[in-house]
Amino acid sequence: MEFEHVSFDLPHGTFHALRGGDPDGRPTLFLHGFPDHPPTAKPLLTELGRRGRRVLAPWLRGYSPSPTTGPFDFAALTSDVLALIDHWSPGRAVDLVGHDWGAMITYDACVTAPERIRRAVTLAIPHPLTFMRQLTRPAQLRRSWYMGLFQLPGSGWLAAAQDLALIDHLWRQWSPGFSLEPSLKVELHRHLRASMPSPLKYYRAMLRPGMLGATRRLSRPIPVPLLQLHGADDGCIMSSQVDDRHRFADRRDVQVVPGVGHFLHIEAPEAIAERIVQWAE
Repeated sequence: MEFEHVSFDLPHGTFHALRGGDPDGRPTLFLHGFPDHPPTAKPLLTELGRRGRRVLAPWLRGYSPSPTTGPFDFAALTSDVLALIDHWSPGRAVDLVGHDWGAMITYDACVTAPERIRRAVTLAIPHPLTFMRQLTRPAQLRRSWYMGLFQLPGSGWLAAAQDLALIDHLWRQWSPGFSLEPSLKVELHRHLRASMPSPLKYYRAMLRPGMLGATRRLSRPIPVPLLQLHGADDGCIMSSQVDDRHRFADRRDVQVVPGVGHFLHIEAPEAIAERIVQWAE
C-alpha cells in the first residue's frame, strides 16, 4: 500500500504526516511514541487500510520534519492533535490510536475533546495517573531509569552519541528479541538526529507546572470507549496491577498480547490491526 507524505498548517507550525488507506473509510489517526516516528508503523497502517480505514500518522511535535520547538506539556501536545483532527476530518469523529507518548496524548485528548473521538486505542501505556502510581513500585522505577537521565543537561548529546546507541539499547530492552528492519532503522536514526534533543523534552515537561493542569483533566473519567493493548514481553512498562476502573466512564477493555514487547504494533502489525478493528467496529 502506498502512503502519501502530506503536511498541515496548524497553529504551532507545519506538521507532516503519512496518509493512506481507503479514501472513503473510517478516519483513523495514529500517534507514534518515543523514540519512534510514523514510517515504522507502515505495516500496521497498511493492515488498517486493508480493513477499510482511512489512516493518517503525523510526526508529533518535537519530531522532525514537524516543528521541533516547544512547549511539550500535555496541553500543547494535545492541542496539536485536536487541530489536526479539525483539519483532516472536519465534522466526523475519528478513531484515535496512540502508542507510548502517543497513547498519553490519546488519553488527554479523550477528556479534552471527547466529541472529536469515536473510539480510542492505547498501545503499551496504562492511564497516565495509573502509570504515575506504578512509578512508586521499585520494579517499574528500575525500568524507567531513562526518565531520570533525560532530566540532565547534556542528555540530548548522550542520546545521539555513537550513532544513537542509547536509543538502540532502549529498543532492544523494551522489545526483547525484536530487531527493526535495517532500512527503517537508518531512516529512524536520520529523523531522530534531526530532532534531538526535543523528543527528550517530553520527559522534562512531566516535572513542570503544566503537568498539574493535565492531572486535573485526567482525574475526570474518560467518556470515550477505549481499548488498552499491552505486550506480554514489554520491557518498558509493566502490566498494571492497579484497579483503575473509576477512570473510565464508558466501555474499557484491556488485552495483553502474547509474544510481543513494547513496540507491539511493529512486531505484530496484522494481529494488532485485527484487534483494533474488531473492537472498534
